[in-house]
Amino acid sequence: MKNKTWLITGAARGLGLSIAKSALSAGYNVVATARDTDLLKSKLGTENQHLLILPLDVTNGAQIAETIAAACDHFGGIDVLINNAGYGLLGAFEQTQKTQIEHQFSTNVFGVFDMCRAVLPVMRKNRSGHIFNISSIAGVNAMAGASVYSASKFAVSGFSEALAQEVAGFGIKVTAVQPGAFQTDFLDPSSAHFADQGIEDYNAFSEKIVAASNANNHQQKGDPDKLAQALLSLSNDADVPPRFLAGSDAINMANSRLATLGAELQNWENLSRSTDNG
Repeated sequence: MKNKTWLITGAARGLGLSIAKSALSAGYNVVATARDTDLLKSKLGTENQHLLILPLDVTNGAQIAETIAAACDHFGGIDVLINNAGYGLLGAFEQTQKTQIEHQFSTNVFGVFDMCRAVLPVMRKNRSGHIFNISSIAGVNAMAGASVYSASKFAVSGFSEALAQEVAGFGIKVTAVQPGAFQTDFLDPSSAHFADQGIEDYNAFSEKIVAASNANNHQQKGDPDKLAQALLSLSNDADVPPRFLAGSDAINMANSRLATLGAELQNWENLSRSTDNG
């Protein structure tokens, strides 16, 4: 039986690094990618025959094509794609510059789109494959102070759910992974970006967001290694969900969202139905 090959974006740290390590430990081939390959090599080493390290910025279409070609040439194909590359843009929408929004979507959304577009022909040819798009609980329950980030993760979640239906007939599975807060560098100054367009009315709100980020940095409850193991388990399961919530906080927030949505449907049902024809 052919050994599965995993391609992981944003593998130099955080969830991506944990997934790469877990997949290698399980004996899989791993194509680990990141913008900083020196950092990646320092974390994963370079002497493993099952490991191929490649530079990849998911906003660079030419580099995506080169990565897919190199992975297929080296390992003979791609069986599992982990679209993990991304970052959080925090702050009030009105304080967020247009260029910041565009970069957030270029990485978190269009990067996912372009990776899927490049990998799907490989998977269709083999009539098998599994794509994990790393979304967020913010793609289920939007959060004040993360309006643009939430929008990007809602886009990833919705895209993944629809894509799963489109490619199921080719034997390809797609799962949107929606983690809660995991102990990674997500809130670290080296990773998190903050809206910087000063508006005095938002000063107190902005200070609250920064203070909360600093207080929670590296204190999150979720264990990235355990999430990596969960994804390995899902990759071997014949019956996989289109959405996978990760972490007890994600479960709690999703249940809260369901309760709120149910109440809204009930409260506004008559007015909603009044818009029907006839």
